Amino acid sequence: MRTKWVRTLIAAAVTSMAAFNAAAATDFPNKQVQVVIPFQPGDTDNMLRPFLDRMNEFLGQHVILNYRPGAGGGIGAGAVANSTPDGYTLVGTSPGSIVVVPLANKDIKYTPDAFEPVASLAEGGLMLVGPADSKWKSLNELIEYSRKNPEGVTFSSSGAMGITHLLAEAFTDTADVKWRHIPYQGSGPAITALLGGHVDLASTAIAPVRAHIDAGTLKPLAVFGVERLKAYPDVPTLKELGYDIGSPTYYGISAPAGTPKEVVDKIYKAAEQVVAKYEDDIAKNLATFGAQIKLLNPEDYKAYLKQQRELFSKAVEKLNK
Repeated sequence: MRTKWVRTLIAAAVTSMAAFNAAAATDFPNKQVQVVIPFQPGDTDNMLRPFLDRMNEFLGQHVILNYRPGAGGGIGAGAVANSTPDGYTLVGTSPGSIVVVPLANKDIKYTPDAFEPVASLAEGGLMLVGPADSKWKSLNELIEYSRKNPEGVTFSSSGAMGITHLLAEAFTDTADVKWRHIPYQGSGPAITALLGGHVDLASTAIAPVRAHIDAGTLKPLAVFGVERLKAYPDVPTLKELGYDIGSPTYYGISAPAGTPKEVVDKIYKAAEQVVAKYEDDIAKNLATFGAQIKLLNPEDYKAYLKQQRELFSKAVEKLNK
């Protein structure tokens, strides 16, 4: 009898909680929404701000950015993973903070499953660049040299086990070559090393090298994405050059796991409305960073992050051998 009574109480509590969540979802949002940016200003926020600054028009509440950098994005993302799943605390999502950090850093306690993807908003290009006066005229020439001179080529990245490092390692594995990695603390020092002739290449986001490419001091060899970038239509993808690897970098927003679907759908709908109304302005803004609009719904964004998890799991496993 007592067991039946306990089961009745549990069932009632579950029903009550479901009703509460449904009511909260219907009322969402009734206060401001914060998006935690897990990095210093200058990258993820540049990709997301053109969208987020306009979302209040369609959500009816202000959307504010809260910067919480540290641990390669792990501190801010971890805070969101442990927050109440009600839609009022989101995280600016990139493969670096959501996928790479928990794979590469054993001190990080969350996994990609701790998040509910809401929307991909922008594609930021990542590429391999070298000096404009390099003896290699193309990536294939560089690969040919690399095969004859194992570890004779050095490349810089913005940090060990970061996304630019791991993408380059995934590429060298695909191309069957060995390059020596020289990590730096951030994109600025990594590009300075390239300009100073201390390394042969850099694996990098576009924003830190755009001015140098435009000035003719650096030249892009290939982009990591699956399609050519609008900002650099003449730069081929790795896949076009014969290497079966393509990994576009999408920036978006995610909520803590368990956030009601109705809330996730409302936020995505607002993002969709922002793009529909302000597409031209947003596209112009992103183009200054070599980026472009990439709107994906929650299901498609989740599938993309799953693919990223598989790719980087292999890269991390290789480096840990």
